[in-house]
Amino acid sequence: MKLLSWLRSVTAKFFHRSELSTEMEEELRSHIQFRADDLRRSGLDSAEAERRARIEFGSQSRYIEESHEALGANFVEILLQDLRFSLRVLRKSPGFTFVAIFTLALAIGANAVVFSVLNGLLLRPLHVPHSQNLYAIQRGNDKYIVQSWPDYLDLRDRNRTFDGLAAYNIAQTGVNTGDTPSRSWLFEVSGNYFDALGIQPFLGRLIHPSDEHGPNSAPYIVLSWSYWHSHFQDDRGVLGRTVQLNKHPFTIVGVAPPEFQGTLLFFSPDFFVPMINSEQVDGSNYLNDRGTRWVFEVLGHLKPGVTPAQAAADLSSIGSWLHKSYPKQDDQSSFSLVRPGLHGDFFAPAIRAFLAGLTLLAGLILLAACANLGSLFAARAADRAREVALRLSLGSSRVRILRQLFTEAVLISLVGGAAGLWGSVWLLHWLTIWKPFPQFPMSFPVTPDATVYGFAVLLSLFSGFLFGAVPVRQVLRANPYEIVKAGSSVKLGGKFARRITVRDLLLVLQIALCAVLVTSSMVAVRGLMRSLHTNFGFEPRNAMLAETDLAMAGYSSDKTPAMQKRLMDAVATIPGVTRVGLVDTPPLHMGWAVSYVFTEKTEDLRPPNAAAQSVMYQISPEYFQAAGTSMLAGRKITEHDDKNAPPVAVINKEFARRVFGSPTSAMGSYFKEPDGTRVQVIGIVQDGKYTANLAEDPQPAMFLPILQNPRNDTWLVVRSNRDPQQLTAAIRSKVRDLDAGLPVFLQTWDEEMNGALFAPRMATASLGILGVMGTMLSITGIFGMAAYSVSKRLRELGIRMALGAQRKEVLQAALGCAVKLLAIGSTAGLALGILASRLLAFIVYQASPRDPFVLTGVVVAMALLGLVATWIPAQRALSLDPLILLREE
Repeated sequence: MKLLSWLRSVTAKFFHRSELSTEMEEELRSHIQFRADDLRRSGLDSAEAERRARIEFGSQSRYIEESHEALGANFVEILLQDLRFSLRVLRKSPGFTFVAIFTLALAIGANAVVFSVLNGLLLRPLHVPHSQNLYAIQRGNDKYIVQSWPDYLDLRDRNRTFDGLAAYNIAQTGVNTGDTPSRSWLFEVSGNYFDALGIQPFLGRLIHPSDEHGPNSAPYIVLSWSYWHSHFQDDRGVLGRTVQLNKHPFTIVGVAPPEFQGTLLFFSPDFFVPMINSEQVDGSNYLNDRGTRWVFEVLGHLKPGVTPAQAAADLSSIGSWLHKSYPKQDDQSSFSLVRPGLHGDFFAPAIRAFLAGLTLLAGLILLAACANLGSLFAARAADRAREVALRLSLGSSRVRILRQLFTEAVLISLVGGAAGLWGSVWLLHWLTIWKPFPQFPMSFPVTPDATVYGFAVLLSLFSGFLFGAVPVRQVLRANPYEIVKAGSSVKLGGKFARRITVRDLLLVLQIALCAVLVTSSMVAVRGLMRSLHTNFGFEPRNAMLAETDLAMAGYSSDKTPAMQKRLMDAVATIPGVTRVGLVDTPPLHMGWAVSYVFTEKTEDLRPPNAAAQSVMYQISPEYFQAAGTSMLAGRKITEHDDKNAPPVAVINKEFARRVFGSPTSAMGSYFKEPDGTRVQVIGIVQDGKYTANLAEDPQPAMFLPILQNPRNDTWLVVRSNRDPQQLTAAIRSKVRDLDAGLPVFLQTWDEEMNGALFAPRMATASLGILGVMGTMLSITGIFGMAAYSVSKRLRELGIRMALGAQRKEVLQAALGCAVKLLAIGSTAGLALGILASRLLAFIVYQASPRDPFVLTGVVVAMALLGLVATWIPAQRALSLDPLILLREE
C-alpha cells in the first residue's frame, strides 16, 4: 500500500497539475483583483484600474512558472513545453535545421563507426565464458606466441596458475564432402581446447582429451555453425557422416555454437580437428619435435585469485627448466601474458596504432562539426536578439532562455546522432560481410552492440551541450533596453563591431582541422600511388598465381617433385603462356619463412651469433624468369641442383652486404644454416619486398633450389599475355586433366598483393573519407560566416555602392574577414598536417608530407574550398541595389 501511495504521489508531481497549482493561480488573480479594487476606490474606472494593477504586478506567467519550479512540480510538463517551442523554432528555419542535422550525422556517424571497430577488435572480449580471465602465452623478449607441441605439453602439465592450457593451430586442407574437392581453413586443436574454454556444442559433441591416443588416433571433425549452415544446409543428420580431409576419412561428431568463431579475431575457421592428427590434416608431423614451434597459440583461464604477473612468473620458472633441459631447442626462458584475439603482439600494435589514428581523426571531425554549429548557433542567437530582449523585458529569466537554447541544441544533436547511427549501422553491417581476401575466411566482428549505442547517445548529448554553450556569454551579457532601443543594428551582447569573436576562433579551428585532414589524405594517396609503382623485386603484372598443395590430393613427399614437374609442363603448353615457375611462398604473401644464417667461420650456431636473419624461398629453375626478377651476377638455379648436388643459393644484394660485406666478395663464398649445412652462393639478384609490408626496411633474402628440399604446398607463377579469366579456365582444365582430386586456388599476382596493400589502402580510404567530411563541414562553416557577415552589413554595403565603391572594394568589405580566416586556418592546418603525416610513413609506403605535389594540392584544395563556400554570399553582395536597400531602411 505504501508503494502504491508513493507511486501516485510521484505521478501526480511529475505528470499532472496539482491542486496546489490551481490554488496558486487563484491566489495570484485575487492579489491583482485586490489592487484593482484599491485603484477604483481612488477614482479610476474599472478598466484602467485593472490595467494598472496588472502592470504593477508584473508578468503573471513568470510568477506562476517560478512558483512551479520552487515547489519542484511538473518537470516533464516544463520539458515538453521547451521541446514544443524548440520544434516550432526549428521548423521556421528548415535550412538551418537541415544543415545542423546533416553536420552532426556525419560527425557522430563517423565516430560511431570508428568506436564500433575499436570496440569489436580491442575492447570487447572474445565470445567465450569468463573471457575476463582468458590469457594467451608469449615467449621471450620478442614475444613470440607460437610454441612447440612438447613445450606446450610441459607448460600445460607443470603450471600451477591456469585451470587448463589449450592450444590451437591454423591449417589449410583439401575437403571432399562428396562434391568437387575444395580448400578449407581449420583449427587444429588440443583435446582440451573446448573444455578449457567452456564451449558447449550446438549439435552432437565436441573434441575431448579422451579422444587422444597417439598420432592420427582421433579422426574426428567438429563443424563451425556457419560452415554447417552453408555447406550442409542445417542438416541435423550430418552427425556420423564421413568426409575426406586430404583423402583421409574423418567423422563429423558435432557442430560448434553459432556465437563461437574460434579464438582469433579476423579469422573464422570452417571446422575443428584434433591436433594429434596434424600429419593427416596438413602433412606435417612435429608432435615430437621440440625445436619446431608450429603451435599457433596457447591460452587458458587463470585460476581464481591468480594475477597475470603471478602466472607469468610461474610459466617463466617452467621456461628456465626447459632452457636447462633443452638448451639447443629452448633458448628463451621468460614468458608473458597477453589478451588473446589479435595473435599477441604481431597484429595488435599495428591495429592499435591504426585505430588510434582513426579515433583521433574522427574526434577532430566531431570537434570541427561542433565548432561549425557553435558558430552557427552564435550567429543565430545574434539574429534573435530582439526576441531574447523582448522575453527578458517581459520577465523571462536568463536561465530559462539558456535552457531553451540548450534544448534546441540537444534536440538537433539527438536527431543528428540518430541519423548518423543509422548510417553507421548500415556501414558496419557491410563491414561484417566484407571479404577482402577471398582465399582466407576473414571476418570483422564489428557489429554494434549496446556499448556502441550508448556511446552514440552520450556523444550526441555531449555535442549538443558543447556547441549549445557557445552563445551563453551573449545571453548573459545581453542588455534588453539597448537592444530594443537600437533595433536590428545591434547584436546580442553589445553593439556591432568588427573584432575577433568566438565564432572567428571556432571557424579558424574548423578550417585548420579540415586542412589537417586534407593534407593527411593527400599524403596517403600520393604514398599509395608511389607504392603501386615501386620496385618490388618482381613484376606482378601479367602474372597468374596458382596455389596447390599436393598433400591435399594424397601425394607423398617422394612423388611430389615429379607431379610438380608435370604441372609446370602442362601449364606451359597453354597458348599465350611464356614462363612457368614454382615457389613455396611468393614474396609479399602472408606466411613467409625466415632463417638465421651464419658466416662460414662461425662455430657456435646459436641465434645471437648469426650474421643475419634472412627471408627464405624455395624455387624452381624457371622462377626468376616467370617472376620477372633480374639477375645481377652469377648463374641461376638449374635442374641439376637437386638432392644429389651440393647445397647452393641465390641471394639478394642486402644479404650479400650484411653477411659478406659486398656483392663482389659474396660470389662463390659459403654461409652456414642453423643445422651447420654449408651453402655456396652461385648468384645475386636485385633487392625487393618480401614480408607483406611495403614499408619494410631492406631485408636479406635467399632463394634455394626446391629440388634440394621438396615441398608439397607451392605456387605456380604463370607469366602470360592472355586475359586472366581465360587463363584461369585453361589452368583449371589442365589441373583437372592431371588429377581431378587436386584443389587449386587461382588469382592474379596483383590480386594476391591485396594483402600487402591492405593497410595503405585502408589508411588512404579512411583518410580520404574523413577529408571529404572535413571539407564539407568547412564549406558550411565558411558559407555560414560569410552569409551572416553579408546579411549584417547590407546597409553599409548599400551606402558604399551608392558612394561609388568598386566591386573589388565591396567584396573586400563583405568577405575580407572570411578570406583572412580561411588563410590563417589553412596555413595552421597545413603545418599541423605535415607534422601529423609523418605517422603515415609507418603505414603507407613512401608517404612524404613534404612532397611538392601534396603541398600544391592542399593549397589548391583549400582555395577551391573557400571559393565554393563564398560564391553565393559574394553574388548576393554584388547584386545589391543600393536605392531599394536604402529605401527599405
